[in-house]
This record gives sequence, structure tokens and C-alpha cells, in this order.
Amino acid sequence: MSEVEKALPGNLGRARLVIITGLSGSGKSVVAKCFEDLSYYTVDNLPLPLLRQFLDNPLELAGGTDRIAVVTDVRAPGFAEELPRLFAEIDRERIEPRLLFLEASDEVLVRRFSETRRPHPLAADQPVIEGIRRERELLAEMRGRADMVFDTSGWSIHEIRSQIYREFASNPGEEPGMVVSLVSFGFKHGIPYGTDLLFDVRFLPNPHFVPGLREQTGQDEGVQAYLDRQPDFGELVGRLADLLAYLLPRYRRENRSYLSVAIGCTGGRHRSVAMAERLKAALEEQGWPARVIHRDISR
Repeated sequence: MSEVEKALPGNLGRARLVIITGLSGSGKSVVAKCFEDLSYYTVDNLPLPLLRQFLDNPLELAGGTDRIAVVTDVRAPGFAEELPRLFAEIDRERIEPRLLFLEASDEVLVRRFSETRRPHPLAADQPVIEGIRRERELLAEMRGRADMVFDTSGWSIHEIRSQIYREFASNPGEEPGMVVSLVSFGFKHGIPYGTDLLFDVRFLPNPHFVPGLREQTGQDEGVQAYLDRQPDFGELVGRLADLLAYLLPRYRRENRSYLSVAIGCTGGRHRSVAMAERLKAALEEQGWPARVIHRDISR
């Protein structure tokens, strides 16, 4: 056992390896990104000679992680003949392999190649369908050996991700968390790029016109105390918190990795800042960690 293997806490030196292969256009690159999101050490399009070396010392070459995903397909010379041999020769005492095979219908694959305008790797000078048929023949043996076969014909990217998370996450329900950003801003400086949800709080009384508060921000006690005396402020915090509590699980269900909630006032220093801070506290009480970005607070 290598020093890296010995150093892995609770690990007996047996790596969990997922080999991902299948038809061109069936979603292997999407699946590879899903494994990356699950903290697998992921390698896409690894040449077969390097794959053989990788399988000799997977834990060392993967930097010590025991969860590894490798994508390989007909782009690799000699793939159809060599991969079955490599798979059969895996040392099962050191590596726990699973072979995931991806496919889709001819009609769907032809459409996908047409949409991307990329040539099929086995039909550079022929119709795409000829390459698809040839590839099915070459991959027939590996499909028969597969532990799992996913037909992605009718799956969206979100459905592919859900299936990967369900089958390959270490713990039930494990999946990458959604990063929620609360961005305060001033409308006079423009709406933040990449906003998913936007709330305008300019109807609230503006502390900018209150003596002694103009130079403060929504992070200061004086501004917060002033806004707390406005009935609409507290009610708005509650209503927006309830709305986000309803929306966030539904966005997460669609496998969103990021959600940006923009809150705008005139200058981005008082009302929007205070609202973002209060919403952050309300969301965290409900179990939704959020980060706050005050884009225009220093302007």
C-alpha cells in the first residue's frame, strides 16, 4: 500500500472508480461535470496508455482522493479492443470499479450532432448516422459489461444530473449545495449582471434625506433603527423571506448551483443594504446559508 493510501483516513486503499463510456453525443461531458460536482477526481478523454498507468496507482495519481471518475470513448485509438482488456485486468482488491454506459436513440443523436454542427468521430466524411451505427457495433461488448446503462434520449441536463446524484452520491440526498447571493445595489448604477430575482425597495422612506443618516449605510444601527420604525420595512422583510423560503427549494430541485437575488434602492447604500442584511438572517434561520454582496455601498 502506498503512503498516500495509508494516509487516507478510514480508507483501506480501495479506490472507487467509475469508468464512463458510451455513444458520442449521449452526454458524457455533462456526466463528467456532475461527478466533479460530487467531488470525484474526474478525467475526461484519457488516452488508453495513460488509463493503464492510472489504474496501476489511482490513489496516488488522483492526489489521494478515493473517488475517481474517468471518461473514455472511441476518440482513443484502439478503444474497442483495449478497453475490455483494461477493465478485466483491474485489481478488484485495490479498486472497486463501476462501468457506466451512456446511449441515446439514433434520432436524438443525429439531432444533437446537427445542433452542434460537429462531425461524428467515426464519420468525418460520411453521414452522421453511419458513424452512430459503426460506434454501436464497436461498443456492443462494453455495453454488455456495463453495471449501469443510461439512455439519455429524453433527459434534460437537469435530469441527467439528478440521476447521477441519486446513483453515485456517497450518502443519500448528497448533492452540491446551491449558492444563494443577496446583492444590494443602486438603480442609478445599473442592475447587477446575472440577476435571477430582483426586488425594488425604493418605495420605502429614504434615510438619505434624514439628518445624520446620509453618511451612514444600511449596516449602521442608526439606519436600521430608522427603517425598523417604518411599518412597511418589517412587513416587507417577512413577505420576501416567505417568498424565498418557497422558491429556493424549487430552484434547488432544478439543480441550480447559483441563485442571485438583487435588492435595489436609489443609491445602493441604505434601504437595499439593510434589506439584504435582514434577509440573510431570515434565510439562515430557515437553513439556507446566503452570502451578502453590497455592490454600491461605498459609492
